[in-house]
Amino acid sequence: MLDTLQYVLAALSGAVVGFSLGLVGGGGSILAVPLMVYLVGVPSAHMAIGTSALAVAANAATGLASHARAHTVKWRCGGMYAAAGVVGALAGSTLGKAFDGQKLLFLFALVMVVVGIIMLRGRKAGGVPGAECNRENAPKVLGFGLGTGLFSGFFGIGGGFLIVPGLVASTRMPMINAVGTSLVAVTAFGLTTALNYAFSGYVDWPLAGIFIAGGIVGGFGGTTLAKRLSGTGTLTTVFAVLIFVVAGYMLWRSWGAM
Repeated sequence: MLDTLQYVLAALSGAVVGFSLGLVGGGGSILAVPLMVYLVGVPSAHMAIGTSALAVAANAATGLASHARAHTVKWRCGGMYAAAGVVGALAGSTLGKAFDGQKLLFLFALVMVVVGIIMLRGRKAGGVPGAECNRENAPKVLGFGLGTGLFSGFFGIGGGFLIVPGLVASTRMPMINAVGTSLVAVTAFGLTTALNYAFSGYVDWPLAGIFIAGGIVGGFGGTTLAKRLSGTGTLTTVFAVLIFVVAGYMLWRSWGAM
């Protein structure tokens, strides 16, 4: 049973995660899992992954609503990516539950380092404003969706940090559209993973509720700032640095526990 301070920390953590999702369409679980484990103090890695997946799905849905009002969501692309990704997320989350929790966190941190490098390399990408999903790029969109979903489910993450570059790579849409559209898939991936973990008893429902409440507040702020900073590379650089810091801390903690 968690104490009052831990619930307060969960609300603050949720605000950070919600802000991140609204701002860049990713980073939700890449921050939520380590915050759950190392700040809030959830003792079980699998419980942290399952609970954060549910919270990220709900917070992503809130951010999606804000982006939809701003007309930055390409619904067909989001639907295609999500449909393929759900299949991958279901398979990935089933496989992830069979792994040792500390080893899973260690592998998760390694993936974070790779993603941070990818984000830095693509920070100046522009995009094609009128880009859409059609028959020509459908195989590529579905392929990226399936692969992203697999990673998302295995590590218990929303997958936005992979979905955004995946959408840009497969459709060449602008960053602001990739951010908004990615939240369709983040919501679907997170919910799929959460339900799979909940079936095994790995979701702390009261904690998830507190986390979600904080995320709703943070999500509105993140979406507002995303519209102001769209088209710049500074935001991506700062977030990539944050990923490296969190990954380094997770590698240090999980290495000592193995």
